[in-house]
Amino acid sequence: MYLLVTKITVQLPRGLQARNTTTFVYKARSFNSDVILTKRNDSSNGKEIMKVMDLNVNNGDEVTLYVNGVDEKISMDTLKNFLLNK
Repeated sequence: MYLLVTKITVQLPRGLQARNTTTFVYKARSFNSDVILTKRNDSSNGKEIMKVMDLNVNNGDEVTLYVNGVDEKISMDTLKNFLLNK
C-alpha cells in the first residue's frame, strides 16, 4: 500500500455543495481505501458528508486529495475525475 497525494483545482460548477458532496462521499465510500480531502489547512474524512461540506469547497478552489489503501489507485482516479468534472 502507498499513500497517493494529488492537488486538484475543483472544476465542478457548484463546487462541493450538497448534491456534489453527496456524490463525492458515496464514491469515496464505495472503496476500501481511506480518503482525506484538504483545503488550505482544514482537512476532513472524505467519507463523511458533513465533514466534507464543512470545507466549503467552491469551483476553482485548490484541494489536496490523499488516498491510502488496497484500492487506492482506482479510488484516486475516480475521485480526481469527479472533482475535475470528467
